[in-house]
Amino acid sequence: MPQDSRPDTVRQSTRFLYLYALAVAGASIAYIPLLTILLPLHVTATAGEGALSLLSYIAFAGAVSASISNIGFGWASDVSQARRPWIAAGMVLSSGLLLAVPLATQPATIIALIVCWQMSLNMMLAPLSAWAGDVVPDVQKGMLGGLMALAPAMGALSGALVTMQGVIPENQRLLSVVILVLLLVAPVLLFGRPVDMPHLMREPGDDERSKVSGQPNGAVRRMWLARLLVQIAEASLFAFLLMWFRSIEPGFGENSAATIFACVLCAAVLFALYVGWWSDRNSRPIFPLAICSGIAAFGLMIMSIATDLQIAIVGYVTFGLASSIFLALHSSQTLRVLPKPAHRGRDLGIFNLTNTVPSLIMPWLTLALVPVYGFGALFGLLAVLAAIACWLLLKMPD
Repeated sequence: MPQDSRPDTVRQSTRFLYLYALAVAGASIAYIPLLTILLPLHVTATAGEGALSLLSYIAFAGAVSASISNIGFGWASDVSQARRPWIAAGMVLSSGLLLAVPLATQPATIIALIVCWQMSLNMMLAPLSAWAGDVVPDVQKGMLGGLMALAPAMGALSGALVTMQGVIPENQRLLSVVILVLLLVAPVLLFGRPVDMPHLMREPGDDERSKVSGQPNGAVRRMWLARLLVQIAEASLFAFLLMWFRSIEPGFGENSAATIFACVLCAAVLFALYVGWWSDRNSRPIFPLAICSGIAAFGLMIMSIATDLQIAIVGYVTFGLASSIFLALHSSQTLRVLPKPAHRGRDLGIFNLTNTVPSLIMPWLTLALVPVYGFGALFGLLAVLAAIACWLLLKMPD
């Protein structure tokens, strides 16, 4: 019997969803180990006491290049009406530049290399994100979000793996990262054959998607701002987690930080899959986002008062679980509110500013607050921002 072609009944194959989730995980591996562990170690070794300032400048320059290139390559993949070639080219170029990081030993060279690397990385990331909007229907977006939680978890696990003593030689860490990226991203390019979803490529008003696309622009703004506020907190922990732990326990090792980071994100996968399934089943895509941002605020408050390592870890685990679930599900549910399928890549690039703008804000917040007031003041401010995100989302109808 022919498959029912009504938009509310057509589903994407689980085979493609799994391959796509692995590709997103590979894309995360392309940057998480570098930005959380390997780049800070490299900068510390080359810049010494100036490492914190240099990392802040790198984060700023990288965020600017990532913001511009994500919109640009998303737009390019819209115009070309092809996602795969851009993904493949970005995968190859970003991998090559990743291998060149150890060769950069001067501050200006490091910054220039990271800018170029961010541009090539977003050549892969932008069309990869838009591809999901082209082929995954709304009834599976909760499941998609749950699967996307696998990405940061595998990125963190790769960071723990490449920094584990005696497993991978220090001079082969980045090569190991590149191999993992190729193994995870290439399969969806070679073997991913998604079911066509022509109704996802039509302008609003053609079918039942107009119910979502026709939402007031206020829904888009609330989703954008809520993610921005949570991402500011996430970016602060992403870049300075190791330094924060060492401010409490000076002998805290980089592998220990990477392991905690990985364990939190792995646990988040199971929770995100369940919450995503629940949101699909109950047609409540927004409510879980509000709850997660509220829990994230609570975790940050714990972190702001932590004076010993155990309390610090409890606070981070609470924040890390909630924010990881939030970000994974938000990424998929964002596709519901974008109004123009023909400009999906470009519009996702604009939404991606919620990922990159925090890297423009976070370094200056950190430099202004941490040297004078300590990490506690920073986390207290971030808790307020996450609480505002919770309030914004609670005001949205499901």
